[in-house]
Amino acid sequence: MKPADRLANFGAYFFAELGKKIAALRAQGKDIIRIDIGAPDMPPPDFVIDALVESARRPDTHSYTTYGGTPEYKQAVADYYQHRFNVSVDPSTEVLGLIGSKEGLFHLAQAWVNPGDIVLIPDPGYPTYRAGTLLAGGEPYFMPLLPENDFLPDLEAIPDDVLRRAKIMWLNYPNNPTSAVAPLSFFEEAVAFARKHDILIAHDAPYVDVTFDGYEAPSLLEVPGAKEVAVEFNSLSKAFNMAGWRLGMMVGNPDVVRAVHVYKSQVDTSQFLPVLQGGIVAMTDERIWPWVEERNAIYKQRRDIVVNALREAGIPVETPKASLYVWYPLPEGETDSKVFCTRALEEAGVSMTPGAVFGPHGEGFVRVSLGTDTAKMQEAMDRLVKWLKK
Repeated sequence: MKPADRLANFGAYFFAELGKKIAALRAQGKDIIRIDIGAPDMPPPDFVIDALVESARRPDTHSYTTYGGTPEYKQAVADYYQHRFNVSVDPSTEVLGLIGSKEGLFHLAQAWVNPGDIVLIPDPGYPTYRAGTLLAGGEPYFMPLLPENDFLPDLEAIPDDVLRRAKIMWLNYPNNPTSAVAPLSFFEEAVAFARKHDILIAHDAPYVDVTFDGYEAPSLLEVPGAKEVAVEFNSLSKAFNMAGWRLGMMVGNPDVVRAVHVYKSQVDTSQFLPVLQGGIVAMTDERIWPWVEERNAIYKQRRDIVVNALREAGIPVETPKASLYVWYPLPEGETDSKVFCTRALEEAGVSMTPGAVFGPHGEGFVRVSLGTDTAKMQEAMDRLVKWLKK
């Protein structure tokens, strides 16, 4: 017996394999500090957890839940978009609840891409864009994100023959892994480009509420007419430290929302209702925004620890305005990010993510996640600087 041919070119997810390696090193007695995976290490606020617990104690909340999220959850998403971005969306036709945004990223390709269609994918970029495309029978076309262009794709450099077959263009700002941000003017350019070439923009925006130094990340849907050519994915995972709750949303073009809803309804039902109700509180309770500000101050402290340590080691690095990451170039003399990160893991006990994991244009860089306890982050960077200076 053999698995389906469509899986032939897929290996295990990078972080699954990394986890096995770290477990083996720890079993040997080695102390490993992980600053690799992009997962918040702190819980959501107590009032969100309380909402889940109170709902779970009710006898009428344990049955199946409405496909794609309850009307109340969709309304909460609409309220969040109105409050956060001044964007009006119809909760009944322009919002779809997701079991974390990752499944929505994958499902979009299954619902919108035919075999032979081209999907424009940022490189470096989140691996699910490529995986969803390939498993739908589509063809990835990689748009380089280069430092000299502020890690924004050069839309005019995409060949005409590619554009004629392109169905979706993925964007992701604030960006994973580069931590780059996009001005609203770039989104305006992208919307005009998509309209000209009849391409759907899929904007992956889970880091819009992880920002620093007074920066406010925009939604692509703030561009007038964007909903005609775009959908946006967002998540409570990074915004409110609810990664394990698996709560996300797709917002925008109603035809695309409808298509993904049809596909999703064949695959799953929905989350546990108390989880959804906790998400409603997170998106609508006014107490969330002071909490977000305090949480981001903690991430900022960690960001500064990382940036200062790298500069002490002689590595030039930009100070991120947003996201959960610091993206830095390999030290002088290093040419292979996977080899470098493996050595840092085994010799310094510090686990980071090699840039090559995110695509060919990620080679030459390393990603550090801020989702680690502040004291541990300081220790990790102290170890790294000492190791680099040997």
